[in-house]
Amino acid sequence: MAPEDPVINPSSLTKFRKLRLQDVGLLDLLIHKTVEITLEKALIQSKTIIVDATHTKARYNQKSPKEILMEKSKNLRKAVYQVNEKMKEKFPAKNTTNDLEAELNYCREVIETVEAEETIRKYPSIKEKLNYLKEMVEDHHEQLYLSADPDARIGHKTADSSFFGYKTHIAINDERIITAALVTTGEKSDGKYLQELIEKSLETGMKIDTVIGDTAYSEKNNIQYAKNHELQLVSKLHPLITNGVRKKEDEFEFNKDAGMYVCKAGHMAIRKARTGKSKGANQSQTYYFDIEKCKVCPFKDGCFKDGSKSKTYSVTIKSTEHTEQEAFQNSETFKVKAKERYKIEAKNSELKHRHGYDVASSSGLLGMQMQGAMTIFAVNLKRILTLMKESN
Repeated sequence: MAPEDPVINPSSLTKFRKLRLQDVGLLDLLIHKTVEITLEKALIQSKTIIVDATHTKARYNQKSPKEILMEKSKNLRKAVYQVNEKMKEKFPAKNTTNDLEAELNYCREVIETVEAEETIRKYPSIKEKLNYLKEMVEDHHEQLYLSADPDARIGHKTADSSFFGYKTHIAINDERIITAALVTTGEKSDGKYLQELIEKSLETGMKIDTVIGDTAYSEKNNIQYAKNHELQLVSKLHPLITNGVRKKEDEFEFNKDAGMYVCKAGHMAIRKARTGKSKGANQSQTYYFDIEKCKVCPFKDGCFKDGSKSKTYSVTIKSTEHTEQEAFQNSETFKVKAKERYKIEAKNSELKHRHGYDVASSSGLLGMQMQGAMTIFAVNLKRILTLMKESN
């Protein structure tokens, strides 16, 4: 650089690091290395893995469509007041309700008021903020939720609680070494990643004959996968997952923590009821969704019809399927092995409370994957040192 040139922006180093590492597969690379060390030192004797998912909150909070509209209209008003304070008398009364439609109407009135003032609207600072607000009002039907973290999504822990961020799907062995991990956005279903966790664990050189998990992992595909690969799946059946026939399965997923289905847009059912005959094969579990959200949902085409008074999603109950898994579930072997699941809950707690994995340290899925890689690598190294001390 010439003496008069400005110095490099510090953020360039961070950008370079992320761009260089995005195709490296750092998470798999570091986990594979730690498991390789434990196998070389004969620290792994078990053939069991325990699976679960832990959530990490986004570093930045999410803003609702109403909050975004309020912010944009406020910015526009402030810009106008800097030019002409008397405009305060011409603006409409602010919306004091939580209703999105009322906020949209208020913003439209603000836009009309500014556009009616030909002299004011020509100021560059006002014109820019006016266009921002107009874009937000025009795009409201997409139900945009904005955050400084573009990849973070809403996930549900229970029917009444949710989080905004990411999930890390983890597999550990009996020796409490993490053998596989996958970082996803927060809305993803736990059970969908069981097979990948098993395969990643096998790639490290581990031998597996038993997989332990909660009810999220007992869906039909996982039971069939375990049977085809001669694995014991220690996961309690859930009739609404394994015994049901579901329509549009790729769009609606069951959240085992909340006991509710979640639609493609990430909205959870608000209540459920059993419908149909009290006895027989036609009985269903019906889930009801908030139609106020459905009315403005970007995915409503083919899912919700304008004018409908309700939106439901039904699951037909079939209690006669999966008899082999039910028999295994009632066996003493299943009950003994199921008690080992506490180990992964303790591991999740260690990641969060001792290594700061409860909140993302940066934004974006890549940043979360890098944080996961370093955190899990550190936790595995600590466990290796403990196992080496115990073996001496």
